[in-house]
Amino acid sequence: MPTPILTNEIITAAIEGYEFQKTLIDAKIAELRAMAPGASAPTAVSPKPTNRKRSRLTAAGRKAIAEAQRKRWAAAKAKAGAATPEPAKRKAKLSKAGRAAISAALKKRWALKRAETAPTKSAAAKRAVGKKAAAKKTAPPVAQVAASAAQ
Repeated sequence: MPTPILTNEIITAAIEGYEFQKTLIDAKIAELRAMAPGASAPTAVSPKPTNRKRSRLTAAGRKAIAEAQRKRWAAAKAKAGAATPEPAKRKAKLSKAGRAAISAALKKRWALKRAETAPTKSAAAKRAVGKKAAAKKTAPPVAQVAASAAQ
């Protein structure tokens, strides 16, 4: 069987586990010593906390970190500012004559398009109108439908 690889996480967990067991054993030893004849007053054994919170920073420490961060940001902004290209030029506006020329060209194009599709469109429209009229003529009157539904 291969030897397991011990990582820092495994070693740290093992140490914490053994320290916890040590505190339990120390507490048991203190209880037994208190029961022994001629023992002095029981000593208070305070177990070490296993899950310690991080220590808090002092105000001076926070101030030093904040100042260092401000310096880093200032350096980064200065570096980025030097590499920034000039702002883009404004777009040229379309003149009235240019706009009129475009408008005229589009009107001409759409007129040709309508002229090409006009004959087929009108024939299809006539057929559709004819079908609608035939459908209306063959449909029974509303009064007859209502009377048949009532029976």
